[in-house]
Amino acid sequence: MAINLNGKSILVTGGTGSFGKEFVKTVLNKFPEVKRLVIYSRDELKQFEMSQLYSDRDYEAIRYFIGDIRDGERFKRACEGIDIIVHAAALKQVPAAEYNPMECIKTNVFGAENVINAALDCGVKKVVALSTDKAAAPINLYGATKLCSDKLFVAANNMKGKRDVTFSVVRYGNVIGSRGSVVPFFLNKRAQGILPITHPEMTRFNISLQEGVDLVLYALENAWGGEIFVPKIPSYKITDVAEAIGPGCEQLIVGIRPGEKLHEEMITETDSLNTIELEKYYVICPSTPLWSINEFNTAFNGKAVPIGFKYNSGTNNQWMTVEDLREQIRLHVDPNFSVETIIES
Repeated sequence: MAINLNGKSILVTGGTGSFGKEFVKTVLNKFPEVKRLVIYSRDELKQFEMSQLYSDRDYEAIRYFIGDIRDGERFKRACEGIDIIVHAAALKQVPAAEYNPMECIKTNVFGAENVINAALDCGVKKVVALSTDKAAAPINLYGATKLCSDKLFVAANNMKGKRDVTFSVVRYGNVIGSRGSVVPFFLNKRAQGILPITHPEMTRFNISLQEGVDLVLYALENAWGGEIFVPKIPSYKITDVAEAIGPGCEQLIVGIRPGEKLHEEMITETDSLNTIELEKYYVICPSTPLWSINEFNTAFNGKAVPIGFKYNSGTNNQWMTVEDLREQIRLHVDPNFSVETIIES
């Protein structure tokens, strides 16, 4: 891994979430001389629970800051002396966002503005914001707020003046086993013998938490400012997830929820005009020129994607099998996962 975070002060918003905990674990393991690692979140219970794993007594760099990303003044105070911000805080549940739209906007859009302003005012050097596949051609409010957030972070590179700071975005799909996702939901439901399926043709992208962390580290090392980094990752069918977790369970079709897509997209056909392909990633370059795309291509041995290209979970060329999914569940969710008891019953 080329990037070196030793001696750096890093702040993670939403630091007690699934990504935040994996990021903190990775940084502490790989960069033992990190200067300061600030976990910024609003839930004191989650901070307490996380402090049992990563105590400031055992890890000198660790700091726990209680604060809401909506509170610009509090966040600015937390950013004093910070070199790098990784922005993972968001309201992410699609149905909740549809029912509570202004709450989602306050966190995901106004919160992004607070991150940008604090970075500009406090001398931060690098900012990487986490996005979602739902931000590409959004049809739900959550996706729309994250698209707006992406646009804000890209545009922030035009607002920095002579400040030595870059803003970039990473966009990826569903994290296997993350809170509120389909895998833990099905694991809890399978004992009932019925697994609710929204639509038999539904597909999603899949990524592990560690792959998400690696993508952020890649962006921190390589971003020129204004890029949206998209990983090349496999898709899965929702019916295959059900088969992997509960073979023999009834798959009950319950219908697509408000704001859901049949397939997710991470790069739209319009995005293809500014997208380049690298070995492991795609990069959506800023449409307002900040630097030469040709020079970027040369530096990273990239190539432009064909006009009309789109990156869709339903037309992806990488697919996870049922056994692939079971192995991923054992690796990333439950090492004792087994379908034997379900098959026997």
